[in-house]
Amino acid sequence: MSAAPEPGSLGIQLPLFDHALRWHREDPDSPLPRDGDPYPDDGQHRGRKPRPREPKDPRRRGAAVAAVLDAHFAEPSTVPSDLATAFHDLYVPIHPNEHIAAAACRADTERVRTTGRWLVRHATDRCAATVGLALLATLGDDDDITLIKTLGLLSHQFAPLAVHALERRWRGGGSDALLWLADRVTGWGRVYVVESLCKMGSSRARPWLLRRACDGDCLNRYFAGEVATAAHLHEAITAEDPDSKLVDHTGLLLTIMADSRGMGMTLDHYPPAPVVIEAHAEHTARLEPTVGRFVTCAQLAGYLSQPTVQLSWPNGRREQVLDNYLSLLDREDWCAVARAGLAAGDQRITWLSEALASGLGLRAFTDDSAG
Repeated sequence: MSAAPEPGSLGIQLPLFDHALRWHREDPDSPLPRDGDPYPDDGQHRGRKPRPREPKDPRRRGAAVAAVLDAHFAEPSTVPSDLATAFHDLYVPIHPNEHIAAAACRADTERVRTTGRWLVRHATDRCAATVGLALLATLGDDDDITLIKTLGLLSHQFAPLAVHALERRWRGGGSDALLWLADRVTGWGRVYVVESLCKMGSSRARPWLLRRACDGDCLNRYFAGEVATAAHLHEAITAEDPDSKLVDHTGLLLTIMADSRGMGMTLDHYPPAPVVIEAHAEHTARLEPTVGRFVTCAQLAGYLSQPTVQLSWPNGRREQVLDNYLSLLDREDWCAVARAGLAAGDQRITWLSEALASGLGLRAFTDDSAG
């Protein structure tokens, strides 16, 4: 992997778009390392004083940006590059904003599109690029999808507007672009994209949501319950022979929801949880052991062993499912995989051996053969 471009001065011509594209070409199928951080304009934004202040009245957010746009579009002789540094000292919202949208709608549509495209493609300052993306989110067309999704790779800054823009072009390629972006963003960017896919309810998104929505980041807690509900997890996992990716991702969803209190839907508030957990245990027992599967099953066994769990189970079923998980974790081939992971320093199994092993009495860690 190449080194990230060094942050430079505001005048150095390294567009945010080109920065995203350079990283993307290094590994086209994965998220940008560190969300593309540092951005080329990092030196002008990190720790700058004075920082643009967010208006105390939330109704005024974006009004200053809209005023600059109104003045720009009111003058026929202005060109998009005149806005290259016009927003650097203003508070620029990164979410859809009614003031900026209204300014775009007051001006000539084609001129707004031309301006938005230039700013997204050529702006070297994130503030100007954000405004350009906001213009395309309001009046862009299907031809802008590639620009939008590419800048959206810098997801911490640009995902909220990129997602909004692609939602508006849903029937014209926006759904495919959102799925493309979903595989290439992490952190908060992933939250915005996954929540959008859940909301839009596309049948094209369901296979992805069921198998790849969660990447293990702690922010997955915000949307795990939404994924389970919107993608009809209950229906998918209780099918006769679900594929291993679906089974593994179901386990990840369940462990995340078991620990989502204060952030998202918990298993206690997910009505199909007992049936889904039981189906997961049944299907996992037919798969080969891996460290990830061992950890997932141990976490779910730990969850079911807690007396505070409030799931509604038929008489004796909770204990039976717990026994199913514990029997699986006690199998010699599963213990061998866990011990090998521990010997190799796998952090997932190391954490598990410290957090849950003593309470569950897992033989992989308590038996003399564990070393």
